[in-house]
This record gives sequence, structure tokens and C-alpha cells, in this order.
Amino acid sequence: MKKAWNKVPAAGAFCILAGFVLVSFDTVFAQNQATPPCCVDRWDPEWTERSMWAPGAMGPGQLQRMARHWTFIHGGLPFEYRGLWSTLEQTPDVVKAGARLYQQQCSECHGTQGMGDGDAARALTPSPALLAYLIQMPMSVDEYLMWSIAEGGEELKTDMPAFKDKLSREDIWKIIAFMRAGFPEMAAE
Repeated sequence: MKKAWNKVPAAGAFCILAGFVLVSFDTVFAQNQATPPCCVDRWDPEWTERSMWAPGAMGPGQLQRMARHWTFIHGGLPFEYRGLWSTLEQTPDVVKAGARLYQQQCSECHGTQGMGDGDAARALTPSPALLAYLIQMPMSVDEYLMWSIAEGGEELKTDMPAFKDKLSREDIWKIIAFMRAGFPEMAAE
């Protein structure tokens, strides 16, 4: 009889076997000590069963990277950044200005195309964010991006510098406009 495994969060829970028979997970797992339960159906292949998502499996670099997202999602955004919207239209001049600022302030770590492959990137832990992907994510709203750039990563224990004292908010909005434009190479000229 082929076993149909369900994802089971903890020992002692129940799983359904062929014929709708409920069996204690401990009993089933004891019969198959050599290999932990895994998915056998083609709609949920084994490669989706990543041990890296298990509790305690994330390394310190991944935890640091996820701290900003977790803080934002759980309402930890400082009051001064809540509800912020860009004050600039995404015109070619704004994008070009943002490209120049990005080249001067960000590309050393994040790379010219936002792929985290700048000259200083390998020396950083965690590695710089992949801005080209991050900018496309639903959470990359204006307030999140302004907070990330302005405050940097000191509070989150990353090497991202804070730019609130180095750049004006308008300059940060220009950088955000450049990123939202998809890091166009022509704008960097």
C-alpha cells in the first residue's frame, strides 16, 4: 500500500492513510525511521519540503535579512514613516537624478542593476538586498522603502548605512523612482 503523507506540524498529530484510516503519526513514523515523511504526490514534490524553513534552520544572515520585513509586516514601522508617499512624479529627469544618486550612494553594495553584486557586497553579512527583486514585491510600498533607506540597518544589525542625515527625503524619493523605473542604464549617463 502506497502511503499518502500529509504535512504534519508535530509528533502526535494524525495523518490520513489510504482508506481514510486515522493513525497516530508516531506509529507511522516509527515504521519508517530511516526517512522522514515526505510528499509522494506530483502536486507537492519533495523539493518543496525545504528543511531551511524548519524552525531554527535559518542562519543568522537570513534572520537579519528577514528582520526588516517582519518588523514592517507586524506594524513596527516608526511613526514618522507611516503613510508616506513619494512627492515626486516619475519623470525622465527625476529618474536620471535618482540614477546619479544611486550610483554615488548605493551601487557599491547593491550593484548597478540592484542585484546585490557591488564591489563591497562580498564583505557584508548579510549580503546586500537584491533591490531589483525587492522593488517588485507587494511590500515595497513607499513608506517601507523610505524607512529602509533613511534608517539603514543599524537597529537590525546589518551593515546598511542610514541615509537620513546624508540625503534629503527628496533625494531618497529620486533613488526610489530610479529603482521603480527598473534600474535603466540610460538614466545613469
